[in-house]
Amino acid sequence: MREDVRGGTEETVAQSKTVQLFNEKVNGVEGTKLDEDFLKMEKKTQITHKLILDLVTKTTEYLQPNPAYRAKVSMLSTVSRIRGQVKMTGYPQTEGMLGDCMLHYGSELGMESAFGCALVDMGHALRDMAKIRDCLDVRVKQSFIDPLQILQNKELKEIAYHLRKLEGRRLDFDYKKRRKGKIPDDEIKQALEKFEESKELAERSMFNLIENDKDQVQQLLGLTEAALDYHRQTCHVLDNLHSNLQNRLMEASNRPRTEFKSKSVASSLCYTDIYGFSTCSSPQSSDTEITEAFSEKHVTPVVHSTNQTTVTPQASNLSTHKNSPLDQPCCRALYCFKAENQGELGFKMGDIIFLTSKIDANWYEGILRGESGLFPISYVDVIVPLPQ
Repeated sequence: MREDVRGGTEETVAQSKTVQLFNEKVNGVEGTKLDEDFLKMEKKTQITHKLILDLVTKTTEYLQPNPAYRAKVSMLSTVSRIRGQVKMTGYPQTEGMLGDCMLHYGSELGMESAFGCALVDMGHALRDMAKIRDCLDVRVKQSFIDPLQILQNKELKEIAYHLRKLEGRRLDFDYKKRRKGKIPDDEIKQALEKFEESKELAERSMFNLIENDKDQVQQLLGLTEAALDYHRQTCHVLDNLHSNLQNRLMEASNRPRTEFKSKSVASSLCYTDIYGFSTCSSPQSSDTEITEAFSEKHVTPVVHSTNQTTVTPQASNLSTHKNSPLDQPCCRALYCFKAENQGELGFKMGDIIFLTSKIDANWYEGILRGESGLFPISYVDVIVPLPQ
């Protein structure tokens, strides 16, 4: 029986709140006014609530600017928590990615290159800056973001609960006060006491929040100190890097310059070309000797009085070389091949490519016009195979 009475009372209270709210919104009925101090504290509390929501988001964006990476890291972290993994995925700092790029290409250039050494120095410095940035992320999260979220999840959440409860009891009290005479005075008095109780709780919780704003100032100070420490450490790293690069520049400037020496293809390759002369010359062979050899093998037509053209023995020799295989392992391109990746060798249909090695069942390595690279076996027809 008590449960039925209690259930009926709660239903009646809910109906009275609904009726009172409708009358205030639609019919312009004026409800109980709260004092000015309470309204000021309520406004400050609402501002604080919106501020913290926006501040946490904007601070995270300040530390981690790329929204796509933030979403990816958040998703991976959630999956890790679901799987029970302790290790969390970190945000990829832009300094670290740039540093890895410089280290990679600096190592490929080699330590004999001044530019390569400078790239390695700067790559290590940027990696150090990325680690310092990671420390900034952790420090700001612990000293600034986490306290704000605790404030939002505890104190502000509690204040919001008291304010909702206060609004409900105010509506109930105003409804019963307007129906005085139809509702017993004891019931109206009880509604007023509940309203005053909720007002006291809400007012006290808001007062404590506003008076303890020194905690929020302390958190702002923690954010400033973390940023200042980050910039101090990065400044130290950049100072050292600047000094190292100046030394690298001085070393490169003082290094004796070497003169460029032209090397003909004939000095590095040995083959018989389609004109019939061999480029297997000694290192002392000059371009003049090659030119003379070419002149000796050149085709000279002989015209007789019968208006018929005959070919000299030199011309016949050329024809024979043209159809005979070359001395070195080589192949003829059946199709055009365009080099799309680093290390590949492009060629046109009909080009003669000299083979240097067979990489696997699909790729050859060869030389064309002084350039070396890889190309597919299916694109060529082998004239002289590689030695087994």
